[in-house]
Amino acid sequence: MDPSTILEVSWDASEEEIRAAYLRKVKEHPPERSPEEFERIRDAYEMLRDPRNRMRHMLRSSDADAPLASFADGLKPERRFTGPRAWLEVLKGK
Repeated sequence: MDPSTILEVSWDASEEEIRAAYLRKVKEHPPERSPEEFERIRDAYEMLRDPRNRMRHMLRSSDADAPLASFADGLKPERRFTGPRAWLEVLKGK
């Protein structure tokens, strides 16, 4: 299942929104009551909180165009780019 769906946030959510959604979900599904659901929530949070992991996941997803477009909308004009080579440069930290 998609990490953004698990935490009920959009792909372009801020770090604060992701953390708030994570904490809300953990309250709903504490580890002692539902360990499997808690593990899914934790994994989704780990994926979304790191921008590089989020980009990698978006690139591998089947409908990658929509999340990439919304992610690029939030970038400064000088940081916007197109094409796979540009994404690879960002992932490498250039």
